[in-house]
Parts: sequence; C-alpha cells; structure tokens
Amino acid sequence: MTSHTATASAGFTPTGRATATGTATAYWLREPGRGELRAERLSPPGPDEVLVRTLRSGVSRGTELLVHRGGVPVDQRAAMRAPFQVGEFPGPVKYGYLSVGVVEEGPTALRGRTVFCLHPHQTAYVVPASAVTVVPDDVPHRRAVLAGTVETAINALWDLAPLVGDRVAVVGAGMVGCAVARLLAQVPGVEVTLVDVDPDRATVAIALGARFAVPGEAPRACDSVVHTSGTGSGLRLALGLLAPEGEVLELSWYGDELVQLPLGGVFHSGRLAVRASQVGRIPSGRRRSTSDRMALALRLLADPAYDALLTGESDFADLPAVIAALASGELPALCHTIRYAEEA
Repeated sequence: MTSHTATASAGFTPTGRATATGTATAYWLREPGRGELRAERLSPPGPDEVLVRTLRSGVSRGTELLVHRGGVPVDQRAAMRAPFQVGEFPGPVKYGYLSVGVVEEGPTALRGRTVFCLHPHQTAYVVPASAVTVVPDDVPHRRAVLAGTVETAINALWDLAPLVGDRVAVVGAGMVGCAVARLLAQVPGVEVTLVDVDPDRATVAIALGARFAVPGEAPRACDSVVHTSGTGSGLRLALGLLAPEGEVLELSWYGDELVQLPLGGVFHSGRLAVRASQVGRIPSGRRRSTSDRMALALRLLADPAYDALLTGESDFADLPAVIAALASGELPALCHTIRYAEEA
C-alpha cells in the first residue's frame, strides 16, 4: 500500500519573498503518496520575464490527487505535463497549475500587478511575461486561484453549446462541475441540476444558482449531461439521465482506471452520445486564443458566487500534509487554497 507520509527537506525554512536571496521553496511529489518542500534557486528575470512572489495557490483535487497517487498512465505522461512542470511522472515531479502572485520584477506594465499563472506550488518563480494574466482589480486574489478551473468550464460550454431552455444535469459537484453549473445557470432559460452523492453539496448548488439532486432523485430526459465525477458509476448515471438523441459531455480524467459502460439497449435505440471535452484544445470554429480564454475566466471571477468553491485554506509550510490529507479523504474540500507569507 502506498504511504501518504508528508515530509519537508531539512536545512531551510519556507519563506515568501525571494528577491533578497535568489531562492524560493517549492512543493514536490517525491514519489507516489509522498510530498515534500524543496529549496529552489531562481535566476534573475530576463527582459521578457517576470519574477512573481506567490500570494495564493489552489489544490486541484481531481488531477493533482491523481498525480499524488501515481495514477498517470505511461502513454499519457506527455499529454499530462503542466506548463511549468519539472521532473517526470510518477516522481519526483513538481506539478500544479493554480497560482496567484504579485510581479516584483519585470516589464513596467506588469510590475506590482497581481497575476495568475499556471505554475506549481512555489513561493516565487521566474516565467515569461506572456505566461501571466493580470487579475482584474475586482477579483480577490484568493478567488483568482479558480481561474484555471473556470477556464476549463468555459471550454466545456463552448463544446456543449447549450440552447435557451435546455434541461442540463451536471454529474459531479467538484470544482469543475460546480464551475460548469454556475456558467450554465447564467444562460437564459437553462434548467441546470447539480447531481452528487454528497447531500451537503446542496448548499453549494443553491449558491451557484443551480438545483441539486442526489443520484436517485436526478432529473431524467435531459437534453445534455456534463459528467465531471471522475467515476464509472457517475458516467453510467449520466447516460441514464439523457433524453433520446441526448449527449454526455465527458470532462472526467480517469488516469489508468478502466471504465465499463452499458452500450447496449437504450444507448443504441436512443441514439445517445458521449463526447470528450478537454481544456488543452479550444473547440474548432471558436476564434479565441488560450490567452483570450484565460482573460475571460478571470473577468467572470468578479462573480462572488464562486466563493462557494473555496472551502478551506492552509499555510504553504503545511502543504505536504494537506495534500496527503486531501488524498486520504481526511480533509474534505472543493478547492483548498494555500496561503503564502507576504513578507519574508
């Protein structure tokens, strides 16, 4: 059985600022189930680079916990690489992609601005200026860590293309499912129901403007269903909720898990469909860049309803233990945010 021991490397203390020493501290998955903090040397930023001091980061319960337990298939390791990942699966690897910080050095237009970056958990880092997106003034930096999640939800709605008056179910009330439900709830006339095995998610659904149901009470005859639970049982439920000619949009990432589906009976007679949606590719015909999509996600996060997804926070020094507790289920959360010291 994989150990979930969390350790910190000896010989340094996690800090927030990096400009004085040229070093930072990063979270690494040493091996499946075992995380640690490591010292990182920072190079001075070049003319087209920025030095970002981190304020907050977010733990992606789905993908990051799959990486934590070593569940990335060999044939998907290249596709699963994060933009600033260091190391290789299953470990040692530095992985993560929900980071918000302030630019301490870089182009004048960015210096002092709060930015979002698809960077692993690290107290400070140097990246190309093109890799950061300015956080609007009306978006708190804690909420801004959801930008990567809302970006995924935007891509899902571009794939789904819901029509006015559609009946849509979202199976799986995790971070992505909740973000999708919020966007759907803002489409005129769309009746959206968030479906989850945890009845406590009803409060979150209400805050997002959606209805809620446990699986046994989920609405049938839906025009479409978005599946985000990451389980085979959730996908089978999603198929069962469709009206004839309906479609399941699949956002879940199963890693190395095999999923069984009932593709006889009503699947054929009802002409049902299952289609994948993945944030790595913008749907064809959508004339937007990934930078456009990220900027849109951050603008949408001016909506305080997204605060319902922020269900806990911890200090960066505790991150190895936090990820282990999230992976074991000891610490329940939607998005658990990590605080960084604002002063060294």
